[in-house]
Amino acid sequence: MTAPVLSCRKLVAGYGKLAVVRELDLEAEQGTVTAILGPNGAGKSTLLLTLAGLLPRLGGEVLIHGQPVADGRPAATNRAGIVLIPDDRSLFTTMTVRENLAAALRKGPVPKAEIQDMFPALAARWETRVGSLSGGEQQMLAIARAIVQRPKVLLIDEMSMGLAPVTVESLLPVVRTLAAHTGAVVILVEQHVHLALEVADNVLVLVHGTVVLRGWASDLASDPSTLEAAYLGEVVEAGT
Repeated sequence: MTAPVLSCRKLVAGYGKLAVVRELDLEAEQGTVTAILGPNGAGKSTLLLTLAGLLPRLGGEVLIHGQPVADGRPAATNRAGIVLIPDDRSLFTTMTVRENLAAALRKGPVPKAEIQDMFPALAARWETRVGSLSGGEQQMLAIARAIVQRPKVLLIDEMSMGLAPVTVESLLPVVRTLAAHTGAVVILVEQHVHLALEVADNVLVLVHGTVVLRGWASDLASDPSTLEAAYLGEVVEAGT
């Protein structure tokens, strides 16, 4: 069995003394996509912010290739290989596409050819200010900015936020391609459940900060009643 790239052990996440995610265990292997699903307020975004070091952990540990990741230190977490694409994308809207990518690089030139292969439409607007891009183009840039950092673990929070369904359908498959081609672990929080199931290998359902379901995405795609029960807070096992 392949050793996990990302391991979370008894992770507790929240704000101050308030635990929002409780005793979460998670392992993810190289090149895999794990979808984190659940109703609003389940703790999904809190989990990603904690993994990215933007929130201090309230308990447990996070490891990359078996090595502990610094707690509550986003710069150190990023250097360890964890990169977050937040739901608001956090782009520099007065800067160009090229300048946004350059700002994310630790060293070396911006790999325009690589970006052009991935997102031809984005490369065509290379010197355009980001505030002039469409929502879909801005999301492409957010993905590209993460990829040029060569992540070991890529955290994506609500890629579909504010985008038209047709745009979401064209962008989400990129997640599968990225995992396969780069070997990065992808942890995906997504409200479009059926689309998330199409690109994910594994699924974890959170309800009120507790894991109520783990399973293969393919199994849950063919067994929607199990997923529905999980959203209602019933602790179930895929395939039952």
